[in-house]
Amino acid sequence: MQENTIQTDALLKNLREGNDKAVNELLERHRTPLRRMIELRLDRQMARRVDASDVVQDVFMEASGRLREYLENPRLPFHVWLRHLARDRMIDLHRRHRGALRRSMDREQALPVSQENSGDQLMDQFKDDELTPAAENIRREFEERFLLALEQLEADDREMILMRHFEQLGNNEVAEILGLTPPAAGMRHLRALRKLRNVLGEDGLSLPGT
Repeated sequence: MQENTIQTDALLKNLREGNDKAVNELLERHRTPLRRMIELRLDRQMARRVDASDVVQDVFMEASGRLREYLENPRLPFHVWLRHLARDRMIDLHRRHRGALRRSMDREQALPVSQENSGDQLMDQFKDDELTPAAENIRREFEERFLLALEQLEADDREMILMRHFEQLGNNEVAEILGLTPPAAGMRHLRALRKLRNVLGEDGLSLPGT
């Protein structure tokens, strides 16, 4: 993270000095984590119609248009600023697609959960290619339980689990994104874990990164 921050700061310095060619490199450095952030948060039904890569491109286009504004007043670290743009973009997408999804889903035959579930992006963390068919069936049952449990959490708790255990962000990064002190972010993480484990029960599955 420290190396990435140093390189990002160097590219931002080049842009302030008039080197516009640094824009593409700056954005490309953030493509993979931004795409992952978006994949994990797309509404299940909308994920069947909207590709995360297209959302990333939209965010990059907006970022390019507002980059001069950011450089003049960088109140947030660049990667946090990009995440805020992506979050606003997804809120807008969900709002505009909600009505269309309701109408189209009335006409479509529902797919099995295993096919329509955009939570598969989360469950990639639990996959094991060497499982027997019986063990694979058990794993799928755990997947469905986990997704249902995650959906029962409040938005803040769900966001904390996604950032810490599926985006693999450290406590200091999460604190920076949420505008909290590291101790406060750590306490919120523990609270979210307790709530998730309460929903899952004593035999709940282990999370990635724990």
